[in-house]
Amino acid sequence: MPKKNSFLILLFISVIGFSQEKTQPIAAFDFLKKYINARDLALSSTQDEVYFTIQNTNEEISVIAFSKKENKKWTEPKLISFTGKHRDIEPFLSSDGLKLYFSSNRPIHDSISASKDYDIWFVERANLKSEWSAPKNLGAPVNTTNNEFYPSLTKSGNIYFTSDGSKSLGKDDIFFSKWEKNKYSEPITLGLNINSPGYEFNAFVSPDEKFLIFTGYNRAEGLGSGDLYISHKDKNGEWEKAKNMGSEVNSPSMDYCPFYDAKTETLYFTSKRNSTSNLGFKTIDDFEKEINKYENGLSRIYKYILKL
Repeated sequence: MPKKNSFLILLFISVIGFSQEKTQPIAAFDFLKKYINARDLALSSTQDEVYFTIQNTNEEISVIAFSKKENKKWTEPKLISFTGKHRDIEPFLSSDGLKLYFSSNRPIHDSISASKDYDIWFVERANLKSEWSAPKNLGAPVNTTNNEFYPSLTKSGNIYFTSDGSKSLGKDDIFFSKWEKNKYSEPITLGLNINSPGYEFNAFVSPDEKFLIFTGYNRAEGLGSGDLYISHKDKNGEWEKAKNMGSEVNSPSMDYCPFYDAKTETLYFTSKRNSTSNLGFKTIDDFEKEINKYENGLSRIYKYILKL
């Protein structure tokens, strides 16, 4: 065989081998690297707005911030207008970008200062350049005297969320409420293909309701702590048995708060993964560099290219 052909075959094998190499999750946005704890990312369908939660070390202080893409660059983050007094978390944008849903322990009325249980709230705007309205409580039957978290909505307006209420099969469960006749139906649990006697939370549903990604906590087949699981709807419209998303995504630490952008085939999620180690430090600079790694056990937002 001519040497030239041998070289081309070796080059082809090398390229194929490289293309099949598994990638690892990486930091989602450079502007997030400066925050001690960042989580719950929501990206607009136009991919020029991103909303996320920033917290202090013990997570008692929690605010929602945002950044916009202008001239192909992301602006420095700012706090959203309504946040800062209570614990606001888990933003989610409607498909048209005109409503922003979130979870908060804020009181029902501004005249009350004490925090309450967590409810799902929303703000709205007339157009993409308008200011957000004052927060509005989503109300019953979605909100109850128990905690409701992590709203995720479909194009049809159906809502998926986490609740620890009396209808839960275990601790926290994933629930669903249908939007019909301009109101939400009584929420129902997604059943044992998704939920368990333990904790299931932070579910992202695709806009067309074809798949669901959520966190299952401390499951027997898990990698440790919370893992991301995925379920697809079968031909009968039922959710299939959820499957662990594997070690390419999950870690031995808490992995949670998924968001999937279909346009770029990118999975965004929060993780407390940790790659720091005791290297026998000789200088303070070496020590600081190691403990300040992005992957250092604090809540950080990652991204991972994944076709679903």
